[in-house]
Amino acid sequence: MFIDKVKIHNFKCYRDFEIIFDEGLNIVVGDNEAGKSTILEAINLALTGIIRGKSIWNEISQYIFNKDAVEEYIISLSTVPIALPYISIEIYFGGNENPLMNGDGNSDRNSSAEGFCFKIAFNEKYADEYEALLSQGNIKSLPIEYYDIIWTTFARDVITTRSIPYKSCLIDSSEYRYQSGSDVYLSRIIKGTLEIEDITSIAQAHRKMRDSFINDPSIEAINTKINQDTSLTDKKIALSVELVTKNAWENSLVTQLDEIPFYYVGKGEQCVIKTELALAKRTSKNASIILLEEPENHLSHTRLNQLIKCISKQYAEKQILISTHSSFVVNKLGLSKVMLLDNLRITKFSELSEDTYNFFKKIAGYDTLRMILCKKAILCEGDSDELVIQKAYMQVNDGRLPIEDGVEVISVGVSFLRFLEIADCINTKIAVVTDNDGDMEAINKKYEKYIGNFELMAELAEILKKKRLEQGYLNLDIDTGSLKIGNSNYNYNTLEPKLLKVNGLEKLNHVFGTKYKKEDDLRKFMKHNKTECGLKIFESSEEIIIPEYIMEAIRW
Repeated sequence: MFIDKVKIHNFKCYRDFEIIFDEGLNIVVGDNEAGKSTILEAINLALTGIIRGKSIWNEISQYIFNKDAVEEYIISLSTVPIALPYISIEIYFGGNENPLMNGDGNSDRNSSAEGFCFKIAFNEKYADEYEALLSQGNIKSLPIEYYDIIWTTFARDVITTRSIPYKSCLIDSSEYRYQSGSDVYLSRIIKGTLEIEDITSIAQAHRKMRDSFINDPSIEAINTKINQDTSLTDKKIALSVELVTKNAWENSLVTQLDEIPFYYVGKGEQCVIKTELALAKRTSKNASIILLEEPENHLSHTRLNQLIKCISKQYAEKQILISTHSSFVVNKLGLSKVMLLDNLRITKFSELSEDTYNFFKKIAGYDTLRMILCKKAILCEGDSDELVIQKAYMQVNDGRLPIEDGVEVISVGVSFLRFLEIADCINTKIAVVTDNDGDMEAINKKYEKYIGNFELMAELAEILKKKRLEQGYLNLDIDTGSLKIGNSNYNYNTLEPKLLKVNGLEKLNHVFGTKYKKEDDLRKFMKHNKTECGLKIFESSEEIIIPEYIMEAIRW
């Protein structure tokens, strides 16, 4: 059994939202406030009845309802009142393992669907009270005191969270909740790994501990002393250990790591331990989904790599949903598992080639998410190109860096085609800035899948024809000269010689702090000091003339 689909109605940022999951690993990426955490929270709420570490029965609030739905209802009260808004979270299961949950009691009206619906809605038994409230007028908020919570299977049977044959484990490394010194999340994870006889043994040991405390001679003496001083009651007062419920041990026991209480351990270590415990093998009757919120928080690069390795080895046996802002996490776990959440829409990357998946998995340092999440990306080859492009952007945008306008300038080395394949899945504007190296035939062959003919299209090439028009910016000026460096002919068709061509020897000498008399000498210097020269140009207070093929990418 696994979660195949989730439909959310009126919960937080989602008015009506649907997301389909794979059986194993699922990775959700998106900008801040895109709604990634809300998806995890909704699933956990529907499966456990827990929100922000507390029971939803005590946490019903107008603020968990979709703001637009609430405002629409409040406005309608001044004219013709509409129905009170409700929250519903539908969990659709795959695997057809529980026919008792099959039915058409879902918004799809699919009679073969298996799952259940969690709902927070107005209870009709309060209809008279609600009508009296409406007659008074001036209602500015939801009357949540008349709302109720119910879980029903798609077969329309009322159930409780205990009846749901699927569990969830929410691990949020940025948020920790403690109850009487015990981590609530960790307690649930550990309890979920135990058999019934284990829990019974713990409860019995806890009871023995209480009895031992009460019968200790020093405690008996203290209780006798307390009662000697009482005069207003004839009832016996005594110090004891709380044991008011059969699960009291959950609130009084403290988990330790190397004899140190868990809540004193570093947050990164807490996240790793919780995840490893949640991934521990359990019986099929305890099938579950692990909800992991931004695992990169509080973890060093090495520790994060260890955590990812642990997840990679075991996700085939578990359903895992991860939200992240880390390109490293995404690349290592596999771009094929990624879902981009943007404007409440989901984009998947399942059509990327196996070769591209493997490339980014093995060389995980590339900033793939920078391109996936930005408004516009300018791809270039190296650090010096990136610095010059940023300088060009600042010169025409009142000194603002590209990133301040949501534009990412990304150095991709020689991996343009890998990034273009990813770009083919999204609607982001992509500009490619590259040198021609004096070989137009090689350029056209390299980008034949993505571009038109540069010679015919000039500097406005048509790329990524499948879904949209993008721009490829290439210096079409092919220059030649007699300079040699060692036994090799100097390449006059890269960024550095083009900068010299449009700015001149005197200006670049001033920018670089050099005193070369000949252009060839400066060309050699720039070739051997590419990044240093790029940095000097970036930091220069002078107006630098930028080659036109770069300016086209900036203006587009």
